[in-house]
Amino acid sequence: MQFGRVESELDLSAIDFALPPDHPATAKVLAKRKKQHRVFVGCAKWGRPDWVGKIYPPKTKQADFLQHYAGHFNCIELNATFYRMPTKSQIKTWKSKVGDGFKFCPKFVDQITHIKRLKETRELVDRFFEAIYEFKENLGPLFLMPHPQMGPKSFDVQQAFIESLPKDIELFVEQRHKDWYANTEAFDTLFNMMEQNQVGSVITDASARRDCVHMRLSTSQAFIRFVGNGLHPTDYTRIDDWVARMKSWKEKGIKHIYFFYAPARRTAFARIMQIPDR
Repeated sequence: MQFGRVESELDLSAIDFALPPDHPATAKVLAKRKKQHRVFVGCAKWGRPDWVGKIYPPKTKQADFLQHYAGHFNCIELNATFYRMPTKSQIKTWKSKVGDGFKFCPKFVDQITHIKRLKETRELVDRFFEAIYEFKENLGPLFLMPHPQMGPKSFDVQQAFIESLPKDIELFVEQRHKDWYANTEAFDTLFNMMEQNQVGSVITDASARRDCVHMRLSTSQAFIRFVGNGLHPTDYTRIDDWVARMKSWKEKGIKHIYFFYAPARRTAFARIMQIPDR
């Protein structure tokens, strides 16, 4: 994932990576729930040839990558569905490679979000859902990323799209247009709408877009996209900060946490895999 990346390590020294305090609304959302939580940890892809012989067994074939990935992680940010409309047969094949507790988190196909920009998408949405429903118990939250040019002026379009979706799915939305974060009124209006519709907010921890680390949960679940910097020392302290924040959310009553690390580096594997247990 290139979003929010900086060009060189020299640029990292000037960035304040400290996580902001929770938004006041987050405490109110979490206070409504006091039950056992679960943490899901994964990456943005399972096709990692450099893991063969290190994390995956020696001579692992590409067709078996997902099976071995699911032996280490319990979810995947499924970007493949963004680049091409999934088919039922493809979904069934992926599902056959994982166990019952594994969750696929499909990203809406770009035909819906970037080409149509959420308008006149009924046929595409129906095709998308017909396919992803084949995940059955392995279907995790859906990931909606509106086009980065869709700012506060697109609020009505986004609201109409969100409210048109089936109610039996979990949905998280990532906003990339800077005006959502620069305009407090627009931010509050958006998140109030999401909370009313039980739609989660994606938090993206990226070096060059600290505004996306907004720390406002609109449901009792969190969806975190962590963009690393090639195992720069700050990557480790940032992950540790997230572990502390997740512990705090657990104590406050969070339900599920989905934590995705990108780009997936083999040498960061041990640190990432500690997250559920810390």
